Amino acid sequence: MSHPSTYTPTTKFTRWLDSRLPILRFANDTMTTFPTPRNLNVWYTFGGILTFCLGVQIVTGIVLAMHYVPNSDLAFDSVENIMRDVNYGWLLRYVHANGASMFFIAVYVHMFRGLYYGSYKAPREVLWILGVLIFVLMIATAFLGYVLPWGQMSFWAATVITNLFSSLDQVIPHLGTAIVTWLWGGFGVSDATLNRFFSLHYLLPFIIAGVVGLHIWALHVPGNNNPLGIDVRSPQDTVPFHPYYTVKDSFYLALFCILFAAIVFYAPDMLGNPDNYTPANPLVTPPDIVPDWYLMPFYAMLRSIPQKLIGVMVLFGAIATLLFVPWLDTSTVRSTRFRPLLKPFFWIFLADCLLLGYCGSQSVDAAWNLGVFSIPLIWVARLGTIYYYAFFWLILPIVGLIEQPLPLPDSIAKAVLGPQAAAATAAAPAE
Repeated sequence: MSHPSTYTPTTKFTRWLDSRLPILRFANDTMTTFPTPRNLNVWYTFGGILTFCLGVQIVTGIVLAMHYVPNSDLAFDSVENIMRDVNYGWLLRYVHANGASMFFIAVYVHMFRGLYYGSYKAPREVLWILGVLIFVLMIATAFLGYVLPWGQMSFWAATVITNLFSSLDQVIPHLGTAIVTWLWGGFGVSDATLNRFFSLHYLLPFIIAGVVGLHIWALHVPGNNNPLGIDVRSPQDTVPFHPYYTVKDSFYLALFCILFAAIVFYAPDMLGNPDNYTPANPLVTPPDIVPDWYLMPFYAMLRSIPQKLIGVMVLFGAIATLLFVPWLDTSTVRSTRFRPLLKPFFWIFLADCLLLGYCGSQSVDAAWNLGVFSIPLIWVARLGTIYYYAFFWLILPIVGLIEQPLPLPDSIAKAVLGPQAAAATAAAPAE
């Protein structure tokens, strides 16, 4: 941990427990007295919000699994049974389905905050890598869950995404086909596929929870980063996590829950696909086969490349690139607040990711009509893919070498309280 323990058992029982299983000491040191930078803003509340989202998904998923039937003939009807006949089944299903979207909204905010404030830089490289691993597990879990309702989009998304592995036939003959057959459990998406996807979808959230535990552990070793990107230099730079950040996080969690509830009760199908309300039919292909909205940027990258193997490499490379960010950024300054040259590139990168998401949501032959000429969105997606890679592999390394950062504050306390107030706080006796 990044600070010495301050826990003192006060009763005979707590002293006995502390000498055998110091769980109360652990809780106190990590959730109550943990010294946290005093300048964390609203964007730092999404770590707690993500923990809440994971808990909601696990609880609702367990209850839904009690009524779901992983059989290709019964899966669609079992979902309808949950919606119509199970007590509050409609609520559980809508909370679970929209909870996945809220989970990804929170994780994208969390990731972009980390990129902007340099939370991936030393000594937090392992923290960032574990976060990327959680993101990959979330994508896998979301895809598996997308298949389970066994509607048209579920069936065809499973067919298309698993078929990506067949591109490996171009590297080693028959390897890709063997992997696809193994994933399917046969020669097509069928009952065996649905069974194994259901099993994995049930298992992965618990693996995510385990990696989240490691993620929090890795956070508590160096301590939190902060918007200034400077290290904690004195006790005046921090405040105890409780009550300052428990109250703040609880407030923003309540706002998040209000938005969550508004979607669940007033627009539960807003983020879904209408084709998934039609039972799976292997003889009828939907006009556009698309994943959920939160995977659209990566889908746009895949679809923008005409050669299948290269498209798959671009897709997986876009995610793998995130693992190398701590070493691609060559600047000695963490926070983009003090990096005037990088800042516009970052906001262009954010807009680029949104643009890729839009391109992925449109049909493959869609275009922007600009009067006398039109721009195919497939070319827009290609340019967006190029900028995505350029941001990490060219802009971050080069800008870090040539940029002249702005002067950094002397300390967090001086930046927040001002020099005179910080000096007075430092001179005040400790309570």
